[in-house]
Amino acid sequence: MQMQPDLIQEARRQAEICNACRYCEGYCSVFPALHRERALADGDITQLANLCHNCRGCYYACQYTAPHEFDLNLPKALAEVRQDSWKAHAWPRPFAELFERSGVAMAACLTLAFALLFALAQWMRPEGGEGFYTFMSHSLMVAIFAPAFSLPLLTLVVSLRGYWQSTGAQAVRLSDLGDALRSAGRMRNLEGGHGDGCNFEDEDRFSHARRHAHQAVLYGFLLCFASTSSATVMHYVFGLEAPYGFYSLPKLLGVPGGLLLTLGCGLLAWLKTRADRDLGAPRYWGGEMAFVLLLGAVGATGLALYAATGTAAVPALLALHLGLVLTFFLLTPYSKMAHGFYRLAALTIEAAKVRKTGA
Repeated sequence: MQMQPDLIQEARRQAEICNACRYCEGYCSVFPALHRERALADGDITQLANLCHNCRGCYYACQYTAPHEFDLNLPKALAEVRQDSWKAHAWPRPFAELFERSGVAMAACLTLAFALLFALAQWMRPEGGEGFYTFMSHSLMVAIFAPAFSLPLLTLVVSLRGYWQSTGAQAVRLSDLGDALRSAGRMRNLEGGHGDGCNFEDEDRFSHARRHAHQAVLYGFLLCFASTSSATVMHYVFGLEAPYGFYSLPKLLGVPGGLLLTLGCGLLAWLKTRADRDLGAPRYWGGEMAFVLLLGAVGATGLALYAATGTAAVPALLALHLGLVLTFFLLTPYSKMAHGFYRLAALTIEAAKVRKTGA
């Protein structure tokens, strides 16, 4: 699928004006990358769009925004190209188009449908089992979630390959990936040009709130993933089956991870309601908010399920939580979750270019 040429052309027009001005040179990784190029190909615009973290500091500092005749709104122009790049490279493409048209409805319907199926599956509960396995067998969960995890991952690999080729990226080193991971972990591009934070939710207020919220979501998600991974190793390698006590590795990783995920998503959702929608991609606002709430609901229902252990609420909470998790996995390649993978790729490409050019 080809990207929309009008979006690329408008972003190129604005980027060329920014390249001539250079007032925002120290704001984030976008501007050094922009100033390094004499001419901007379509792939360069796509790369810049995925480097952009939409902190909006450049917009509020710009002297060429409306009502100036240049009418610059670079955060919006790059946000629209960025969203279009995810759709253009997503595979299979029909699913990406369907999600663009009805993403919120898809997420809601899938969650309800999967939750109902998991509730019905509890009728086939095993005769034995402890904890959650009293209501659903371990083998059934594995049969459902193994493909639900691996197939979206394969889809993302295909999509990222298309993105990599479209940007004309060359071979990178492990050190470039290391630089990208450090930048992503620190959320360096949300620190602002002088380290005071960004202006995402308010023109006159510099804040690290969005940066900290992103870090909470990132590390919360990684802790939850590590919790599941450690439980898998304990089950299959050491023969230690669930349920696990609070001081076990899965719980020591999963409970803080769930808390960070829930709180981070809640803060991100609140910040989105305070920010100017027209400085992003307005028609995708609802889908982005739905994704943030979906991810936050995964963390919140996981915590609620653990807190409800031993009560009559477990069957319903288990069905809802598993429905949310399955929906999250299946929609990952087409939802805002894809931005994390694309952004890491963009940061890796940028690190390689900085290493090769010294600028």
